[in-house]
Amino acid sequence: MTAFILAISLVIILAGCEGFTNGVEWFGKKHGLGEGAVGSVLAAVGTALPETIIPLVAIIFGAGEASKEIGVGAILGAPFMLSTLAMFVSGAALVIFHFTRGRPLDPQVNQKIIGRDLTFFLIFYLAAIIAGVLNFKVIDVILAGALFVGYGIYVYVTLRTEGDLDGHTRPLYLASSHPPNFPHLRWILVQIILSLGAIVFGAHLFVGVVQEVADFFGLPALVISMLITPIATELPEKFNSVLWIRGRKDTLALGNITGAMVFQSTFPVSVGLLLTPWHLNTVSLVSAAAALGSGFLITIWIRLKKTIAWWMLLMSGLFYAAFVTYALAFSI
Repeated sequence: MTAFILAISLVIILAGCEGFTNGVEWFGKKHGLGEGAVGSVLAAVGTALPETIIPLVAIIFGAGEASKEIGVGAILGAPFMLSTLAMFVSGAALVIFHFTRGRPLDPQVNQKIIGRDLTFFLIFYLAAIIAGVLNFKVIDVILAGALFVGYGIYVYVTLRTEGDLDGHTRPLYLASSHPPNFPHLRWILVQIILSLGAIVFGAHLFVGVVQEVADFFGLPALVISMLITPIATELPEKFNSVLWIRGRKDTLALGNITGAMVFQSTFPVSVGLLLTPWHLNTVSLVSAAAALGSGFLITIWIRLKKTIAWWMLLMSGLFYAAFVTYALAFSI
């Protein structure tokens, strides 16, 4: 039964991702938005926003230290998973579709968009980690406000980014008969909302199954939240990036990840700064170091080479594997 529920949840998530990527592309085309706005803001926030509820509920409505650990773990785990495992999955998708569909091996991206996303992420997330080491509440409150403002600046800059939505877009699935140029906006919005609902519902089923596995192995609350929760809630939705890589829309694919990294390093982190002691232990700091290390290496490569190499994305998986090994050793 567990395997059956797992399979059903993945099918629902994949179907939701297919509808979401299709709908958000048409929304971008209809409003003349660039690749950065669609990939790094609309797609990233649309799929990442539901997951911010998890740490919020755990911190506000949970009881005891375990709830706070789950909340902080979910906050730190999302950027860690995105900058390591999600990048690895994108690299693996590039390799697979290179051999099965003949697409270029290296991603063809707008390096200014991806590089800017990663730079914002490194600044925001590093500031949050430093605050977790210093452990002064006044600094936490000031930084929380600064992160809100910083994300607003990021969105403003990204929305002004040039870059057309190139490539063929399939007809909107909910509009079999629509005007020659664009489907009606209401059908685009309905498809996006229904697709997000399917993704959230599928992820909810997936979380339950993964939680059973975590409980079976008796992992600590912080480790469960840092490793299991982001995989169950964030990674399935990053199948959007795999679908865009399949369609050779690499800026949308990687922007979906890097944009989510920026979002997850601001709004959820601000919740942690304001509503928890935000005193990070060794496990938390190691996960942050892995996230920052992976993001820093990719950023440096973009600055030097003006592009991204497929093997750099695969190498991000090493940061993930190293932390998992450490976290499991720590919890035993």
